[in-house]
Amino acid sequence: MRKIAFFIFVFSVSLYPQVEFNKYFLDKTLRIDFYETGDKNNEIISINRLIEEQYWGGSDVNLIDTLFWGNYFFKVYDFHSNKLIYSRGFSTLFQEWQTTDEADSVVKTFTCSVTFPYPKSKVRIEIDKRDRNGKFLNKFSYIIDPNNYFIIKEQSKKYEAFKVHYSGEHHKKLDIVIIPEGYTAGEMEKFHKDCSRFTQYLFEFSPFSELRGKINIWGIEAPSEESGTDIPVENIWKNTLVNSRFYTFDSERYLMTEDYYSVRDVASNAPYDQIFILVNTNKYGGGAIYNFYNVTASDNRLSKLIFVHEFGHGLAGLADEYADTTTYNEFYNLDIEPWEPNITTLVNFDSKWKSLIDKTTPVPTPSDSIYSNIIGVFEGGGYVSKGVYRPTFNSLMRSFSSSEFNEVCRRAIIKVINFYSE
Repeated sequence: MRKIAFFIFVFSVSLYPQVEFNKYFLDKTLRIDFYETGDKNNEIISINRLIEEQYWGGSDVNLIDTLFWGNYFFKVYDFHSNKLIYSRGFSTLFQEWQTTDEADSVVKTFTCSVTFPYPKSKVRIEIDKRDRNGKFLNKFSYIIDPNNYFIIKEQSKKYEAFKVHYSGEHHKKLDIVIIPEGYTAGEMEKFHKDCSRFTQYLFEFSPFSELRGKINIWGIEAPSEESGTDIPVENIWKNTLVNSRFYTFDSERYLMTEDYYSVRDVASNAPYDQIFILVNTNKYGGGAIYNFYNVTASDNRLSKLIFVHEFGHGLAGLADEYADTTTYNEFYNLDIEPWEPNITTLVNFDSKWKSLIDKTTPVPTPSDSIYSNIIGVFEGGGYVSKGVYRPTFNSLMRSFSSSEFNEVCRRAIIKVINFYSE
């Protein structure tokens, strides 16, 4: 029965071929800002505003998402023909917050947004969310007329962009924009140097090193009023560009921001597919959410590994491959296959890395030294010690004692980079 279900899923993807960009879109972006409000078991999505942005940073060929990764799925339909003309999977900070203790008794609102190429005519958008059983359920629908004179056209945060690493025309590359957080006007030279340093870091790791010709990296000269970032437990509060802070969800090392609109405003100064926030601090920390944003501390001794590890989350939806005590509760339903490409519950292992395992390798694979350098099925991953499995005994998504992605993670990263650069 599981194999039949998987076949139907694959077949359903093939029903949505890629569409002709120039038939439906203009070469700029329409951004939809919205709110996510709720508690552990409830969520309401409500519209805030529509914004026109100058660049469409994404592919003009691969408009339909065929990966189906993420906890949400955004779809755009041509209003008159009802044809699907754009889609993307993504995840959000709100969805993570729903798994915390606070969400049991508190209702909160988070800011969020999605972007797509500016439509030539009226469209209907939909946002679906995975339920506990992995099924996408519609949470929001909205009709947009691109000629609506309430679509905001002014640029609220206008800054100069500069090329850090340039490989070619942005529609045919993976475009990464680096945002400076907690760098004052007098520290912009440091930010330029840090952008170059972290770009070198990225290309030290496979598969980014082999695919550097498919990647553009941009920096934004956007100063903060004060240097550094917030550390609430130490009563340190800084006036910074995108209002980042440590202790997100009361986890000291989780360095994030809830000011997503400011993140998008600053990023809009360059064409981008991925946003990386570089925080001017030497304190250990970072974070990332798939197709949302990525964060790392600039000057910690482990910043190189934090940077690349977090980018694995944000770019390719890679799960953490360790079991750990976190602020999250019941993060995975063990009765379904998780969508992340590098973990499995063995419910539908055929859809994961089963084909990469040698026939002599036991499944599950014992944590024995003889299996330390092979692809297997090792128990413990996604913060869960039992029932969730990872591909290798160790990798960069599990521990910084490793300095490389395993083959399963590399394949996922390659798939995403190719999707953006074709």
